[in-house]
Amino acid sequence: MSELREKRIPVQGCQVYCLQDTAGDKKDVVLLHGAKFSASNWRELGTLEVLADAGHRVHALDMPGYGNTAKCRAAPADLLQAVLEHEELQRPVVVGPSMGGAYSLALYFAAPERIGGLVLVGTVGVDKFQGRLREIGVPCLIVWGELDTVSPIENAYFLSREIEDSRLVILEGARHPCYLDQPQKWHEELLDYLDG
Repeated sequence: MSELREKRIPVQGCQVYCLQDTAGDKKDVVLLHGAKFSASNWRELGTLEVLADAGHRVHALDMPGYGNTAKCRAAPADLLQAVLEHEELQRPVVVGPSMGGAYSLALYFAAPERIGGLVLVGTVGVDKFQGRLREIGVPCLIVWGELDTVSPIENAYFLSREIEDSRLVILEGARHPCYLDQPQKWHEELLDYLDG
């Protein structure tokens, strides 16, 4: 049974809103969000409950200017590093859809030793990291919607080629927020990756 609670994490001059369930004894999973979404989407979709019920410790964040976190000046990578430190998270898996995927990559390159894995979902801004993707040394799950018109599917194949320890999952008939179109498949693939 999920024990989801709300909290605010005071870092970098921000009060970062977080939905959290830390009762499990498996990996910490940090869930970011896309530009039209917030932490509450992971609750509505059932992802928080699915992960918590599987024994993972989950932390869904609202980035500054989204959901319940007010705007602040902190750079995303700095803010996320500060959150990991404040919450004493040891090498969590970071799940980043769309804009959150770009933030996940920025965080990884700022502090690779702090990250245990990456889940990149329809990530935008891939070209910004073009020369560095081969440096990624953690297991990576890449999930894309077949019909993504925001971040073309070519980006998925590019990430898959460049990141050595990666697995690519294409959700057929799904759009940019592919996890919304196929939540059951999304949850299956995510759990399979985390348990691997």
